[in-house]
Amino acid sequence: MKPIIGFSIGDTNGVGPEILIKTFDDNRLLEVCTPVIFGSTKVLSFYKKTIPDCNIQLNGIKDLAQINAKQINVLNCWEEDIEITPGIENATGGKYAIKSLLTAAQALKDGKINGLVTMPISKNNTQISEFPYTGHTPFFKKLYDAKDVLMLLCTDDLKVALLTEHVPISEIAAAVTKENITNKIELFTTSLQQDFGINKPKIAVLALNPHAGDGGLIGKEERDIIKPTLENLQSKGFNVYGPYAADGFFARQHDAQFDGILAMYHDQGLIPFKSFDKAQGVNYTAGLTAVRTSPDHGTAFDIAGKGKASNSSFLQALYTCVDVLNEREAFANATANPLKRNQLKEFKKGNTKEIKKEEVAD
Repeated sequence: MKPIIGFSIGDTNGVGPEILIKTFDDNRLLEVCTPVIFGSTKVLSFYKKTIPDCNIQLNGIKDLAQINAKQINVLNCWEEDIEITPGIENATGGKYAIKSLLTAAQALKDGKINGLVTMPISKNNTQISEFPYTGHTPFFKKLYDAKDVLMLLCTDDLKVALLTEHVPISEIAAAVTKENITNKIELFTTSLQQDFGINKPKIAVLALNPHAGDGGLIGKEERDIIKPTLENLQSKGFNVYGPYAADGFFARQHDAQFDGILAMYHDQGLIPFKSFDKAQGVNYTAGLTAVRTSPDHGTAFDIAGKGKASNSSFLQALYTCVDVLNEREAFANATANPLKRNQLKEFKKGNTKEIKKEEVAD
């Protein structure tokens, strides 16, 4: 059966609504999933008018029991008219982005949808009482009462996880602890196995300091914390290596030798990732019992409402969400019936992967 995938609308003045309209104007995606957009038909209809030759038909619903598997469903999370000002960052855009997200996330937690793809929000206008978080990742950690989660940026060939997420540079070193590294490696390994079908993942860990600390000359974290932690993990059977000096790791294509890379901080991992991903990157929250993905770009207020937004990363976020659901089903059945896992993987290659190759309005 097709999974029911939910989509938060994102900032109503950003590129989220436009990308949703562009993407689901192609009815072939109904072969991949049953979509449910959490937002407002009024907002989506506004953006539909800004896109030439758009023929999308929206099925507005007030209850998830009304979902139609053959249509683009929109759960109206609010009835009131709101001012839509594409490209303008304001309180209205943030307020309704959070209203959409909270409704969609609760539906995911309640099992009313199978997976969720979140559209971009702005940190500047979403700091309200209902959302005291720096982004989606800590929000979902709290919602699911998870011990820890992992921000994972992924393409088919590159998977970069972060030890620290939205943390000031001045606070990063304090977060480089044996406990944090151990937790993230354990989460990363489990995710690569159950979410991406890699039986024995090989993980590289980047250093915090230049030249991996030069033996303690320009930083002791590698010598005193990172390396001993990796050695302890290796003794427990984890295929983890490093720490590697970050400056030359990607330039020398060492990433091709590993299934995943753990970066110490946000920009250390995301700068090379976004340089290589060619707008195909996906933000995935590992460590949840549910599946949540997101495109790896922001609200892009500078091009919102101008018909310029690309849906490439969003499409990959949708496909990844469906792929992970399939992989989790396969992983759950692998011990009892290894053949079923192979059959599911072949099915996925013959269906979802084929659809990826089709042209979709961009």
